[in-house]
Amino acid sequence: MKYRVMGFFALAVLAMGTAQADTRATQQKSLDKYTPYLKAPVDGFTFWSLYKWRLVGPQKVVVWSTIKDAYLLTVEANCPKLEWAHGIGLTSQQSHQVSKRLDYVTIARDRCRIEEIRPIDTARMEEEQRAKRK
Repeated sequence: MKYRVMGFFALAVLAMGTAQADTRATQQKSLDKYTPYLKAPVDGFTFWSLYKWRLVGPQKVVVWSTIKDAYLLTVEANCPKLEWAHGIGLTSQQSHQVSKRLDYVTIARDRCRIEEIRPIDTARMEEEQRAKRK
């Protein structure tokens, strides 16, 4: 019985390691998709609500403040729960404005300071994807 429990535990640990490797590979693939469309870093952006979000690295998340306005946020290195988040939020210390080094990505009760904000040229990205499909 003792060996069965230990064996099950060992298999579970191996499976978790594989799952994380696949997740990081998927995150990198997603980040690579957005990288050609990144604009220069900005200090902040207007924010009324979080339309959607996508994790693209251990400290990187793409957020949409509207259907067409997307930003790559890089958070501080010490943000371990971001990679496993099922939902996030953003703080806004200034009225309807998310700012680097002042605001945070929130995960449950934890929060991670935003270190960099880069707008994504979603119009150009959609245009190029449409052209590829033709």
